Amino acid sequence: MTLPTPLRLGLTAGVVALVGCGGSSMGGDATPDPAPSGSMRPLEVAAPSPDPRVGLGAGMFDAEEAVWNLRVVSETPPPEAFVGITNSDLAFKGPYAIQGNYNGVQVWDISNPASPELTTAYVCPASQSDVSVYGDLLFVSGEGLGGRLDCSAEGVQQAVSQDRLRGIRIFDITDIRNPEYIANVQTCRGSHTHTVLKDPNDDDNVYIYVSGSAPVRPSDELAGCSGAMPEEDPNSALFRIEVIRVPLANPEAAAIVSSPRIFEDLVAPPSHGLSPADLEQIEEARARGAFVADLFGQPRVLPDRFVRPLLDSIADAAGRETPTAADSAALRDYLPTWAAQIAGPQGGNDGPGRGPTQCHDITVYPEIGLAGGACEGYGLLLDISDPVNPRRIDAVADSNFSYWHSATFSNDGSKVLFTDEWGGGGAPKCRASDPMEWGANAIFTVGDDGIRFRSYYKMPAPQTNLENCVAHNGSLIPIPGRDVMVQSWYQGGISIFDWTDPDRPVEIAFHDRGPSDADRMGSGGSWSVYWYNGVIVSSEIARGLDIFELVPSDVLSQNEIDAANTVRFDYLNSQGQPSYTWPATFSLARAYVDQLERSRAASSPWITWVRGELTAAEAASGSARSSALRSLADRIAGDAGDTLDADKVRTLADAVRGLASGE
Repeated sequence: MTLPTPLRLGLTAGVVALVGCGGSSMGGDATPDPAPSGSMRPLEVAAPSPDPRVGLGAGMFDAEEAVWNLRVVSETPPPEAFVGITNSDLAFKGPYAIQGNYNGVQVWDISNPASPELTTAYVCPASQSDVSVYGDLLFVSGEGLGGRLDCSAEGVQQAVSQDRLRGIRIFDITDIRNPEYIANVQTCRGSHTHTVLKDPNDDDNVYIYVSGSAPVRPSDELAGCSGAMPEEDPNSALFRIEVIRVPLANPEAAAIVSSPRIFEDLVAPPSHGLSPADLEQIEEARARGAFVADLFGQPRVLPDRFVRPLLDSIADAAGRETPTAADSAALRDYLPTWAAQIAGPQGGNDGPGRGPTQCHDITVYPEIGLAGGACEGYGLLLDISDPVNPRRIDAVADSNFSYWHSATFSNDGSKVLFTDEWGGGGAPKCRASDPMEWGANAIFTVGDDGIRFRSYYKMPAPQTNLENCVAHNGSLIPIPGRDVMVQSWYQGGISIFDWTDPDRPVEIAFHDRGPSDADRMGSGGSWSVYWYNGVIVSSEIARGLDIFELVPSDVLSQNEIDAANTVRFDYLNSQGQPSYTWPATFSLARAYVDQLERSRAASSPWITWVRGELTAAEAASGSARSSALRSLADRIAGDAGDTLDADKVRTLADAVRGLASGE
């Protein structure tokens, strides 16, 4: 067979050398032996040593920074109305990053990621103001006692008020510069977080799973709310989530349609004690007269922002302007009662306590019909094939986990990762003496028999006592053929790690700043960080909006980055996890080749041959290119069984075949 001229001219020097040794170029009968001489190599990372994240200088907007295998594209401070107020979660629509904040919502145009532009700063206070989008609708969570239905900043002072908002706000963002507040759905426990579910079989509605962890509000404020045990009141607001249906043609009619009790029969999970650093901190706090309460079975130092209002209220009730020692004593006497109320139902002495009463966060993966529920003391696997009635498939607990916080599936759904927000996000839980299994991620495989534990991953750089640090929100990065995740760790910064091998997660990139304050625990750190359309966007609690890009390294090639960046979405809610699919590109095929070379799953001559054939085919056009690519795909597939990673080689063959057909 005579090769077309463009293909002959496109052959690389490596391929020509192989032909001279008895091999052939594209169209010949022989290829280099694909079998490698040794065994496959696990992912090996040469991390910086010493770790540059250790010992960074403090500062709010001038802290020292450390970055590895990332490029800092921009760091944008918050607008004036949001300075000093906590930034929370992120959602994305078109060119916009929508950033929640306890004071409302900020919309950033990130079409030029090097210079984000503030499109909208919508003041509407509520905690946590977690955000999600679908079409022209924006959904915002409200849970705290101070949020108002009318979005005003004056708050709500009364114990019972018809002005209070605890639930989901709905905005029309057809004109994203001028959001229109069109509806709200009130819930008995508010909405700490929420999840938007688009059922593939229902184009008329979207569904919202509401997770509210606050105490049940009085029935005088919202009819039907009950904090009684379910056996005392079958309509109890405890031990359930809320499902809201939003008719897309009439979102003002959004309403709760079910309250699934997905926690039935769960008992109190095992738990760990305090770390050495915690015990030392508590003893120091007691010595200086700080307020310490036993909460959920462990002593906890109460922050001044909690103690001061209570002392002021006690003093005010006694007719004093300034709290006295007697007021402090009264508060100490009251703390056990308060702790019991916060802890809620814990069971009696004749058996195990009750399990969780609510989820913290739920991640739905509609394409596989599953959801991961991070539900305080448990990780749940849910069947969401009927979106109104999610059903628990499995539940796992772990004594190393303190507070199951969020979940992420691998792209193929074979694994799920849960995070542990030990300490509630406001404590330093990445100190040198803190166990690496606490405040970390737990990785599970997903099978017909449920979920099974495989390993832990924790950001490896020790942080100081002045940096709140624990596992928090993140998302997959669409590196084809791999499970790579970017994750926030509050003031531990962001960490990117590969968990393709569920038994051996490995960090491959990071960014971190020094403490926000050199003298005390200050506000700051990454609340959430997500990949979106080629960039990595982080919601920095105090410092604004950070944007990063991946850069090539020994563990991530430019081809892999280029292939990832071909994945595009019209919108993204990380808790409504999308399925990543890759268009047929030469970068996709080359990404798989790079991975085969990195793992030594195929011989070096064979790798060189495939690269040469791809280069030659890319230089061709029309039917010549298609014919050459089809032939190459067939030959790659035929060699798969002789390599150490036949599945990856077949995936490469499919990618080349997709190029041939123009898919």
